[in-house]
Amino acid sequence: MEGKLRIRMLSTATSVSGQGVGSAYMEQVALVREQSDLFDILEKGQKGKADIYHVHTVNPTFRLRMDKRHVNIIYVHFIPSTLDGSLKFPKPIFAVFKKYVIGTYRKADEVVVVNPSFIPPLVELGIPKENITYIPNYVSKEKFHALPKEEVAKIRESYGIPQDAFVVLGCGQVQTRKGVLDYIEVAKKNPDITFVWAGGFSFGKITDGYEELKAIMDNPPANVKFIGIVERSKMNEVFNASDMLFMPSFSELFPMSILEAVNSSKPVLLRDLDLYKDILFDWYLTGTDVETFSAQVRKLKEDPSYYAEAAAKSDKIADFYSKEHVAALWREYYPRVYEKWLPKKKIAKK
Repeated sequence: MEGKLRIRMLSTATSVSGQGVGSAYMEQVALVREQSDLFDILEKGQKGKADIYHVHTVNPTFRLRMDKRHVNIIYVHFIPSTLDGSLKFPKPIFAVFKKYVIGTYRKADEVVVVNPSFIPPLVELGIPKENITYIPNYVSKEKFHALPKEEVAKIRESYGIPQDAFVVLGCGQVQTRKGVLDYIEVAKKNPDITFVWAGGFSFGKITDGYEELKAIMDNPPANVKFIGIVERSKMNEVFNASDMLFMPSFSELFPMSILEAVNSSKPVLLRDLDLYKDILFDWYLTGTDVETFSAQVRKLKEDPSYYAEAAAKSDKIADFYSKEHVAALWREYYPRVYEKWLPKKKIAKK
C-alpha cells in the first residue's frame, strides 16, 4: 500500500454529556491522529474522499453512508441485550430499535469490539467471526494521572467534601443498569463514609427507572452527594478527590471511567460480571450484592495494607492498556482491512 489512508470518523457520541462512548471516541481519534505517517483523519465538517469510513455511533445517516466506495467499519460499544435497563421505551419501539442496531452492524464490512465478550453474541447475530476484531479502549495518561495532595485538598474543598473523609466514587449515567440503587444501599450501611456520584440523566425522562432515581437524587442520604454531569476535562480532579471507584453495574461494555480511575491509582470495586474477566483479569475487587460490596468498602477504609494491594492492582490495569500497545493495534488494523476489502470495493488502489 502506497500513500496514507484517509479515514473518515463518524460519530455523535460527544453530543450527549456524560457518556463513556464520547470519551472513547475522543481518545481513539486523538490516538489515531498521532499516527500521521500512516493516516489522515477527517471529522465532521471536513470535506474530501476517504478510503475508510469508521462509524462510531449507529445513526441512520451514518448507516446510509456505508457503500462500496470505501471500507466500512463499525465500532460496537454495545450489543442489543446491554440496552436493557438503560432506556425506557414501549416494547414494540424497543424491539424495532434493537432490530435496527443489529441490521446496522451486519451492514458494515468490519466490526471492532471494545470487549472480547461481545464476539460470541455478534457471531450468533450473523456477523462472520473473521470480520470482528477486538481493540480495547485507551486513556491518555496526560489527561488522567495522580495530582499532588495540595491540589487534591483544594478540589475536595470546591465540592464540599471533608478533607478527612473516605470517599467512594460512583460515576456514569444515573440509570437502573448502573446499579445506582445498590450504590445507595451500600451508602446507607456506611454512614461514616462519603459517597459521591458523578453523572446524571443524559437521556432525561426516557431513562429506565427515572422516577425512582430522580426521587433519590432529590433527597439522598446525608452521606451521599450527586454532583451531576461533570465535563470530562474535570473528571481527573474528581477521581483524585476520591479514595476508590465503586461501580455496581449489572451490565457494562468497557467503562472508560475504570481506565480513567486506575491512572490515579484508585482501587476499583465492581460487580462480579463475566465481561470484566477478559479485560481486567483479576486486577480489581468484586462483590455480588449490597452486603459484599459494603464489606469491601469497609475493608478498604480500615485496612491500609489491603488498600495498598488494591491500588497496586489498578496500576497493573493502567500499565496494560498503554498508549503504545493500543496505537500499534490500530496501525496494524486499518491497513489490513483496507487491503482485505479493496478487491470488492470501488476504490482506487494506493
